[in-house]
Amino acid sequence: MNQQGPLADVLRQSIIDGEFAPGSRLSESALCERFAVSRNTLREAFRVLAEQSLIEHVPYRGVSVASPDMAAVIDIYRARRVIESTALRQCEPEHPAVLRMRDALDDAERHLAAGDWRLVGSANMAFHEAIVDLADSARLARIYRDLAAEMRLVFLEIDDPRALHEPFVRKNRTVLTALLEQGPDAAATALEGYLVSSERVVLGAFSRMGRGQRE
Repeated sequence: MNQQGPLADVLRQSIIDGEFAPGSRLSESALCERFAVSRNTLREAFRVLAEQSLIEHVPYRGVSVASPDMAAVIDIYRARRVIESTALRQCEPEHPAVLRMRDALDDAERHLAAGDWRLVGSANMAFHEAIVDLADSARLARIYRDLAAEMRLVFLEIDDPRALHEPFVRKNRTVLTALLEQGPDAAATALEGYLVSSERVVLGAFSRMGRGQRE
């Protein structure tokens, strides 16, 4: 592998898949050997991931996977409410991305029945990415891609995936039903309530874990 972009993408996927836990150190020598790349290539990939808030350069410790705190969670949800709610409120219900919302929700419900929480989480994020695609904006989609990666880091911090995902699969169904039966405004209102509830669940979990502001 000799392209910086693909290396950053591979590392990014490994991080959001949970291969590297939040807060864990990333060894330059081990990663260079694993991907057969130079340190310069790896460091450029690190730079890209740092811009996406997925890794951190810690003094005297090197590079570590980011470990979001409560302030980060609040900011992520603030951005999500602006992007997702606006995209949904201004959408056309016949937009092709609505079909992808339905497909992602069907996947989430199937994985929910099987108790596969990792795949439930992936399908849930696909549902919300489809909402953003309703805006037909490559820039918003790119911004949301980074937000979604940060959200996966947040989810990896929480040790009760069932409580995290199960109620919100049902809320996704409510959002989609509102869009199809009542229109974009009703769907956006349902989504806004959903995101507030989701934020409270995550912050509550962080509080119980003793994860406050970074010192």
